[in-house]
Amino acid sequence: MTTRNNTSGFRFVDLFAGIGGLRIGFERVGGTCVFTSEWNKFSQETYRANFGDEHVVAGDITEVDEASIPEHDVLLAGFPCQPFSIAGVSKKNSLGRAHGFLDDTQGTLFFDVVRIVRHHRPKAFLLENVKNLLSHDRGNTFRVIMHALDELGYETDHKVIDARHWVPQHRERIFIAGFRRDIPTKFSLDDVLIPDAPNPLLSSILHPEDGSEISEEPYTTGAKAVVAEKYTLSPRLWAYLQNYAAKHKAAGNGFGFGLCTPSCVARTLSARYYKDGSEILIAQEGKNPRRLTPRECARLMGFDRPGSNRLWKIVVSDAQAYRQFGNAVAAPVAAAIAEAMSPWITNTVAMRPRRELFG
Repeated sequence: MTTRNNTSGFRFVDLFAGIGGLRIGFERVGGTCVFTSEWNKFSQETYRANFGDEHVVAGDITEVDEASIPEHDVLLAGFPCQPFSIAGVSKKNSLGRAHGFLDDTQGTLFFDVVRIVRHHRPKAFLLENVKNLLSHDRGNTFRVIMHALDELGYETDHKVIDARHWVPQHRERIFIAGFRRDIPTKFSLDDVLIPDAPNPLLSSILHPEDGSEISEEPYTTGAKAVVAEKYTLSPRLWAYLQNYAAKHKAAGNGFGFGLCTPSCVARTLSARYYKDGSEILIAQEGKNPRRLTPRECARLMGFDRPGSNRLWKIVVSDAQAYRQFGNAVAAPVAAAIAEAMSPWITNTVAMRPRRELFG
């Protein structure tokens, strides 16, 4: 299918969308989302609350016919990491059957990316995954992915980028960008602009608790918008985490909680944060430490920021919100990558502006 030759904007699809971190980035540079797929019903709820209902959010991508997906210029996908089996290669060869890396992807969710790209032939794509994709299954997973993209006819580049430059969190993720070979580009992920300003600290996303922000139930209460007590760890949980950390320290392991102050940079927020909050605990004077509130997690992931007039809508339980933010793409990182890719997508590279990527 032939893609449109846009000169001012472009159309994209958002696969394995989560709550839309990649979408935020590509909308900020003029893209229009024309199709979304996300299987988790709670993530769908958050996605619709924040982006509206201009199109249906499809569920399981494995059940979506690629021909039914609208024409698009760019494919975005934060696909899950799965191992690929190459056990069938020798059998296929013995039977005289053609074999290629596109076949290797069958039975995995990456295969759905492959079949959609193969059908629509978008100008470009951006894939996102955890840093460990590089070493997953002794490197076989990444090798199959890169060969499959090569067979599809795309020039690719990949890079691990730490969200630390934009938000107060060490969050390394691998991004794989590709452009169709018949579209001449000199794009590189090294073109992504890293902010010149000093890297932010947790103080930039924490509730100030001094009355300078409006109270937001159920996260903060009272005239000073103090963090609600439910986020402070119970004596039992705090004792457990301390004992657990001491046990592993004695054994020579590095496992333990991450106790932070406003001048710190957080560890990676994970989907398991709802369980005990151990990777990012905020120290409190005279009492046990506390978890981040979901609003602070939204800020930590760059979905909104203190004082913003457009707060990210959190319409699910705390547990679901923690899972969603822990699985999300940091929005400012997506915006920076989109900014670097967009001139090549829209054929405006000579007029490339430097945009404000967070606002």
